[in-house]
Amino acid sequence: MNPSKNFIEHIVDEDLAQGLSLESLRFRFPPEPNGFLHIGHVKAICINFGLGLSYNAPVNLRFDDTNPAAEEQLYVDAIKKDIQWLGYRWDKECYASDYFQTLYDWAVDLIKSGKAYVDSQTSEEIAKQKGTPTQAGEDSPYRTRSTEENILLFTEMKAGKHKEGSHVLRFKGDMSSPNMLLRDPVMYRILFQSHHRTGDQWCIYPMYDWTHGQSDYIEKISHSLCSLEFKPHRDLYEAFLTEIYTTGFAPKQREFARMNLNYTVTSKRKLMQLVQNKTVSGWDDPRMPTISGLRRRGYTAASLKNFIQAVGVAKRENLIDVSLLEFCIREDLNKIAPRIMAVLNPLRVVITNYPDGQEEWLAAENNPEDPAAGSRELPFSKTILIEQEDFREEANRKFFRLKLGKEVRLKNAFIIKAETVEKDNNGKITTVFCTYDPLSKSGSGTEESQRKVKGTLHWVSEKHAHQIQVRNYDRLFSEPNPDGHKDADFTSFLNENSLTEQQAFIEPNIGEPLPGKNYQFQRQGYYVVDPDSTETNTIFNRTVGLRDNWSKK
Repeated sequence: MNPSKNFIEHIVDEDLAQGLSLESLRFRFPPEPNGFLHIGHVKAICINFGLGLSYNAPVNLRFDDTNPAAEEQLYVDAIKKDIQWLGYRWDKECYASDYFQTLYDWAVDLIKSGKAYVDSQTSEEIAKQKGTPTQAGEDSPYRTRSTEENILLFTEMKAGKHKEGSHVLRFKGDMSSPNMLLRDPVMYRILFQSHHRTGDQWCIYPMYDWTHGQSDYIEKISHSLCSLEFKPHRDLYEAFLTEIYTTGFAPKQREFARMNLNYTVTSKRKLMQLVQNKTVSGWDDPRMPTISGLRRRGYTAASLKNFIQAVGVAKRENLIDVSLLEFCIREDLNKIAPRIMAVLNPLRVVITNYPDGQEEWLAAENNPEDPAAGSRELPFSKTILIEQEDFREEANRKFFRLKLGKEVRLKNAFIIKAETVEKDNNGKITTVFCTYDPLSKSGSGTEESQRKVKGTLHWVSEKHAHQIQVRNYDRLFSEPNPDGHKDADFTSFLNENSLTEQQAFIEPNIGEPLPGKNYQFQRQGYYVVDPDSTETNTIFNRTVGLRDNWSKK
């Protein structure tokens, strides 16, 4: 047994050792198109498509589109875009709706063989009649309907002759089974809703449990992998397959632990609530845990896949710290993001002994982690901008930034010394007057350029700086487990500071700021160009800070 493989890979290997051929391997990812994919789906995507790559086996993308009331083409398109962005390609694009007629025909066969019946009880009556986990259920009074009556009613249901809720088709399971899902499960319900693919062709729709295993069977899926909440469904999955199985293969359902992330909710219903209530700007709001939101936030496909690999594939659920996800994006962007200087809260600095009207261009590495990234030129002039927090009139010995009478180095430039300040009528400092050492230019090779000072500041030339808009995104919730409080709604834990906006200034030579391009603002964090940007207003979203500050909070 290879210890580097996860337990699902061991299951596949065992099946191959017992005679399953490599050519028979086929996996699938079966999302329901009722919302956008989120970080939890990334795990399922990586598992299924990762198996396809490991075993050189095809992977189907199948949309579980059996509930037209909640499903839209918008979600289908978004799901396909997300999977492709992650770098995966599917073999066949399938839909459960492709099989509606086959599923219906098989249901008729079950009625004819006495294994399914039309129940005319209300949903409340059916639920009550099912019993409890410790008490057996009772047979429906309609369980003994004749085959002829069941066929007639089911045909009329399909023809739209009965109201919603008036009838359902149920499978004859075991009303005393300890697994309550086997107690005559519902296979079909009446639903007068237009379907995004089949239109108004159907007004009865199959339930998930009847659809899923049969779709796997039709597509010749070898391993049907799902999260742990579907483990109780495995008995029913196998029971239904037994009814249609003839020869050859039978799909095998196995379960893995889904991923729970702190400071996050991943329920589609709750994410939909955030969107509909305009708590967020949409499914792709950078605070959302959706793939599209994470992408707009500046997360890379590589960082998400590295995160899933770090979490691993387990049989037991646990709560993953979001700081691991943030570590993965920092690690990836550190290697690929060009460095630029941006000043978010500017303070004016005038270098009094720098010649009036003079400017020069200084060399700066684009990314010290990647020599192939090359270099750029930074404009330097008499007046520059630094961060307000990088200057104090007076400070203790542990403050290594700029203060009166002390020196700092300007990154890629010169050493400056603060001499005096200018204040407004309210006593706020508006300008710091400094002198500079012209022999201290970084990289010039002079003795002065080698001189060590304790502080290094980022800066931009006021004359050359470009103004930008910055959206500072933070975690959407301030509570680690917003979904885990019985006495409080999850929205009561929303972080009121999850988004702040400001104007800032950046150096001019940053290349073309295309939407989705990542940068490191030196000493600040990682930022990405937002799709809302225009030619006259470039918007940057903060992806993550340079270090984890939440542990201190």
